[in-house]
Amino acid sequence: MSQQHILITGGAGFIGSHLADELLSHGYRVRVLDRLAPQVHGEEARRPDYLESDVELVVGDVCDPVAVRSALRGIDAVYHFASAVGVGQSMYEVAHYTQVNNVGTAVLMEALIERPVQRLVVASSMSLYGEGLYRNAAGETRVVPERSLEQLRRGDWEWRDENGVALQPAPTPEDKQPALASVYALSKFDQERMALMIGRAYAIPTVALRFFNAYGPRQALSNPYTGVLAIFAARLLNDSPPRIFEDGHQQRDFVSVYDLARACRLALEMPAAAGEVFNVGSGEPCSVRDIAQRVAAAVGKEQLLPEITGKYRVGDIRHCYADIGKARRVLGYTPRVALDDGLAELAAWLEGQAAVDRVAQASAELDARGLAL
Repeated sequence: MSQQHILITGGAGFIGSHLADELLSHGYRVRVLDRLAPQVHGEEARRPDYLESDVELVVGDVCDPVAVRSALRGIDAVYHFASAVGVGQSMYEVAHYTQVNNVGTAVLMEALIERPVQRLVVASSMSLYGEGLYRNAAGETRVVPERSLEQLRRGDWEWRDENGVALQPAPTPEDKQPALASVYALSKFDQERMALMIGRAYAIPTVALRFFNAYGPRQALSNPYTGVLAIFAARLLNDSPPRIFEDGHQQRDFVSVYDLARACRLALEMPAAAGEVFNVGSGEPCSVRDIAQRVAAAVGKEQLLPEITGKYRVGDIRHCYADIGKARRVLGYTPRVALDDGLAELAAWLEGQAAVDRVAQASAELDARGLAL
């Protein structure tokens, strides 16, 4: 197994490059197919310095059938990570997100029908859950819909029971029904379902991994639609406070990219993973306000207190964090990187980085389209 040749679509990016490191360190050969999108890699579109020299980089588009078929030659297993990423942007660049995420996946599936591999692992997303699970004061599980615009305009952010008591967020397992609140979430669900469907029909063992909020070195700091920690870091590097929607008490699950990369390798190696869907997160909730303050402290800019906007973005949810019990049982996955340790490493990496703060530009795009209330 150690000599398997692995293809990672979108593998020159943040998560894909860390997975490449993980696979190389375990004796795999790695090829990457990536179009080096300017929003992620800058206008130069050159090979990232962080991409290991042992990684074979094929510059090409996952939507191009010729490039995909060529990249698949001699490949034993595929990680499908190529994707346009961003909830807010997906709500106005609808055709672009659908083309890259949905059509790109379809092109890859057709190529795999012609040339099946031993395993396919597709990157899905926690965004397809919409709201996470909740519990009421009696400990009963509650599934909630989207918050109404009327509620959000009042600045009443929390879900409440019939007595007006706020519901408490609970770990969200894989069997929660999807609630697709954005074009991005819809496209990730489509990627996941399409891969599992084609895998089942053509006897390609397929695994879907629902990533929660990954953080770590190599995040695209100048991309205002990337992970929230990278956006906060870009603001702090430019001596601007992190900007937070709603009241900042919304909870998310922040997982180290090293833990995530290890889970991806386990999804390749564990026979029992085939045909299954797994959450990959830390299993621990953290408020957005708290994470902003912790990032600021890690980079020595505690004085830049978060700016709480009180605004709401269409497509955002209130709380969601992972139940990782299934990944523990089947994959043998256990998070190893504590949040404070991960933030300290992120801060050390940030010391040598420059970032263009495009948050104001991105916010203006949402405002102009009525997507931020």
